[in-house]
Amino acid sequence: MIEITLPDGTIKEVESGTTALDIAKGISEGLARNVLAAKLNGEVQDAFRPINENASLQLLTWNDDEGKETMWHSSAHLLAEALEDIYPGIKLGIGPPIENGFYYDVDSGDVSITDADLPKIEKKMTELARQKNTFTRKEISKSDAIAHYKGKEDEYKLDLLEGLEDGTITFYTQGNFTDLCRGPHIPNTSFIKAIKLLSIAGAYWRGNEKNKQLTRIYGITFPKQKELTKHLELLEEAKKRDHRKLGKELGLFTFSQRVGLGLPLWLPKGAQLRERLENFLKKAQLEAGYLPVITPHIGSKELYVTSGHYEKYGKDSFQPIKTPNENEEFLLKPMNCPHHCEIYKSSPRSYRDLPIRYAEFGTVYRYEQSGELHGLTRVRGFTQDDAHLFCRPEQVEEEFKKVIDLVLSVFKALKFEEFTAQISLRDKKDLSKYIGSDENWEKAEKAILNSVEGKDLKTVIEYGEAAFYGPKLDFMVKDALGRKWQLGTIQVDYNLPERFELEYIGSDDLRHRPVMIHRAPFGSLERFIAVLIEHCGGNFPLWLTPEQVAILPLSEKYNENCKEVLNLLNKYDIRGFVDDRNEKVGKKIRDAEVSKVPYMLIIGEKEIENGTLSVRKHGEGDIGTMKIEEFSDFIKKEIEQLV
Repeated sequence: MIEITLPDGTIKEVESGTTALDIAKGISEGLARNVLAAKLNGEVQDAFRPINENASLQLLTWNDDEGKETMWHSSAHLLAEALEDIYPGIKLGIGPPIENGFYYDVDSGDVSITDADLPKIEKKMTELARQKNTFTRKEISKSDAIAHYKGKEDEYKLDLLEGLEDGTITFYTQGNFTDLCRGPHIPNTSFIKAIKLLSIAGAYWRGNEKNKQLTRIYGITFPKQKELTKHLELLEEAKKRDHRKLGKELGLFTFSQRVGLGLPLWLPKGAQLRERLENFLKKAQLEAGYLPVITPHIGSKELYVTSGHYEKYGKDSFQPIKTPNENEEFLLKPMNCPHHCEIYKSSPRSYRDLPIRYAEFGTVYRYEQSGELHGLTRVRGFTQDDAHLFCRPEQVEEEFKKVIDLVLSVFKALKFEEFTAQISLRDKKDLSKYIGSDENWEKAEKAILNSVEGKDLKTVIEYGEAAFYGPKLDFMVKDALGRKWQLGTIQVDYNLPERFELEYIGSDDLRHRPVMIHRAPFGSLERFIAVLIEHCGGNFPLWLTPEQVAILPLSEKYNENCKEVLNLLNKYDIRGFVDDRNEKVGKKIRDAEVSKVPYMLIIGEKEIENGTLSVRKHGEGDIGTMKIEEFSDFIKKEIEQLV
């Protein structure tokens, strides 16, 4: 007999070899019908696998993220099974779950799979799902696995097998389909009730442009049709809010092939919006004791060798810039932190000087693969609202808490109300990805865990998500459409101060090592603005929007009066423009609505005689007449409520 501990503390005594599904049935048949997978001692596995030792158990359903992930993983296998049935001889790459759904990369040979084929593939998937085929797991030797795929002449699975150790390889089978996979999977295919294949894209094998380009098919599934219908409605709304579409319509940014892929060009309105975001944070930083610094866009290769960035990010960086001097190389900077370390090191430091907080809106460069570039969310040049705090060990938690407060104030001002604070720690199984001693990592992780206590944050711990030099607190924000984005981040770092030999003289007159805190409330301005555009659908908060008012003369003879009104409003720090086109006022109103201008001020004979403004609000219509001073107070109060 073994003991199984459930999340509520209940202990169940069962026979060794019992499965999570058996335990679910013992609780209720209804629960068992909804179990997709099991979390055993913190690791997700098949609900149908035997349990042979005392363990903690969580039964995972569609309501759990890991339950969704398991179903989408199984759906990828169902897609692959359908493809093999429709296109005999097709070769399979990989088919993982992703944040919303799944994909499978395939080599279809001489056959071209297009969007027109997706309904046919969906139909076959539905047919296969209704067969209620069980997923079975089989451990297999490496030699047998190689023999299996050599027989199928599948070079992609053989390539994957090269990196696997004997004794760790498993096959999963459902119906007539078998795939190389470590799992986990749902009990059977009947859980998959609603299927939608969303799109087709090209993807290089292993993400390497030198390899063959495969066909990537994206899809999503649900246990109920109504949930799929709701998701598709959200996707349609997301298309309307796409920051690439709205960015063009609102005149915020553009891209140019001649300038280069992934290098955004900010247009006047976008530059104004971006500048206001910067000024908002700069003001908060100055009040919090930050010191502004500026560093160059390049640095000696040796700088990044010292920091460890060259080793960890070298392959994702632009190629080194060689100079006429032999053996002299520079890199476009991938990070700002090494530069800030050198600023700290430029003068002797005392314990009385700490904490020192350096802040910079610093532009960095990473060579993202062209296929991964996406509007402003994935670019090759982006600006981080970066700051690095150098403090004594006993100051770390207090400083970390202050940064949390700063991040929360940013989210509040921009109406990001739903988010999770993700505590990103080291991968316990693979420490080779990180630099520094275990002792320093333990201190850094403890500092973060202590700092979030009492902050009333919804937190989750994710192992393997830490930066290579230290653990971090990542703010995972949900936008208006329910999508998750990683925006703000705070990191504790004991390692870079060691690598750069940073010091301060303590109260004991001895040399000590400072601790470094990295933080960026926005993350990157490009990604933050992209998420903000989609979150608010281009209807920016009044304090941030490039143009707060459109002044609409009823005819040309009132144009000069309108310009006088604009000059008066400018004195009240209200931004706007006069639409003096020779168009009817109805068209001007429609155009202002499309441009998402928050307020429209209509001026004609009556308004001039009475010294008033006829005010319309975007999306609402007429809200009455006001004097200029009244309108100014009205705008001022609205902004004060927002910021």
